[in-house]
Amino acid sequence: MTAPYVRRGALPGALAGIAGGLVYGAALRSLGLLSSVAALVRSDSPVLGFALHIVIAALVGAGFGLLMAHQRIRSGELLFWGLAYGVFWWFLGALTLQPLLSGTPMTWSLATAQAAVPSLVGHLCYGAVTAVVFALLHHDGHTVVRDHLRPRTLLRGLLAAVIVGGLLVLAFGVGAGARLGWLPAIAAGMGIGYPLVFTGRAEGIGPALVRGTAYGFLWWVVAGLTLVPIVDDGTIDWSQQAVAAATVRLPPYVLAGAGIALVFDWLGSLARNLFVDDVRLLHHEAGTRGLRAVGYGALSGLIGGIVFGFVWGTVDVLPTVARLVGARGAVAGWIVHLVIAQLIGVSYAVLFRGRSYDLASGLGWGLSYGFFWWMFGALTLLPVLLGQPPRWNAVAIAAAFPGLVGHLAYGGGLGAAYAWLEHRENPWWVARSHTEAVRATARREQILGAAPALWILTVLIALTVPVLVAGA
Repeated sequence: MTAPYVRRGALPGALAGIAGGLVYGAALRSLGLLSSVAALVRSDSPVLGFALHIVIAALVGAGFGLLMAHQRIRSGELLFWGLAYGVFWWFLGALTLQPLLSGTPMTWSLATAQAAVPSLVGHLCYGAVTAVVFALLHHDGHTVVRDHLRPRTLLRGLLAAVIVGGLLVLAFGVGAGARLGWLPAIAAGMGIGYPLVFTGRAEGIGPALVRGTAYGFLWWVVAGLTLVPIVDDGTIDWSQQAVAAATVRLPPYVLAGAGIALVFDWLGSLARNLFVDDVRLLHHEAGTRGLRAVGYGALSGLIGGIVFGFVWGTVDVLPTVARLVGARGAVAGWIVHLVIAQLIGVSYAVLFRGRSYDLASGLGWGLSYGFFWWMFGALTLLPVLLGQPPRWNAVAIAAAFPGLVGHLAYGGGLGAAYAWLEHRENPWWVARSHTEAVRATARREQILGAAPALWILTVLIALTVPVLVAGA
């Protein structure tokens, strides 16, 4: 290990890990779980457990610092990497290494995972705090904070929160029924905080949507599972039963995050179009290319819809889909489903055009978009269109799990097919001799951003959904 990596990666990573460990350790103390950490050294002392926990947090943080320094990830992109890293260590640490080292049988069962839900929430908080502190310890971290927290940027975020919060209340009646009477205050915090996780680069509406989805999930963990219970009851309860009960707040948080990201991006585009004088900085697309992209989106949506349709067929949901147009039967459901799949495919083409630089990025964006549509479509829009309340509770989310599998399969097929179709025509609008150089540069920019972390985090969240709501 070379000295620069120690100085730039391991050392600040260890310090950031200690900061994250202190936050997580305080929660463990409140939950009475420090003795389980001490069991690693055959003890039940909470004091020893806390000391051991901080040592482990520093080592894991050093690993995070080395990974980020090696990849040269920008400070403004680290938060989502921290969340993904935290969930990864829940799978590797809490579910695998901890039982092995403490001498207890290791079982990767649903019951074991549910018992470890408090650890999952703690690892998410640890990853977020570690990433934020690591960013602040880097030389460009303070620059990111200064540039992204200008008054006009904060006002833009707050305005986005007001618009999105108002739309959620008007459209879905978010209020006392979901214990969300405090939503306006939380939405304001989400709007003001969003500039910190926004890179400042023109990333496109589609990537902003995925970023906002993950951002909403983070706020559900920090506010919905932690701060709100502390304010309401004065305690922290991260048990599986409490988390399952709190899933009534998860879809509104996710939709609020996605909406704030979209409106924030739209307000930025509006400002650029209104106040930029150099017309060379304004981008105008050729109409034929745009129409071709729409066609590719419809075809890709059809491919993903066929895959998804077989999942719907096995759980007998297609007749319900047919009711959207007043029809009945599985055949009508297939037709309606494929039409909707093509419409969503067209929206994918509009939002993610030119963002799939290879098959991996196509799959990543597609899976993330599929997860969003499970939240927005299956749990929210579909029941509302059928005259029912949104399915924002643990029982309904558990029942909708086959739909999650189907939406992920749809998103994967959609993203992969669209990436292949788009690559056939050189989507970067440059001379063919320069295509590979432009593609390599764009791919590197994407890797240095939050995109891979967002893809990983989306898949990990999807994997933990049945753990959170099973048995509800």
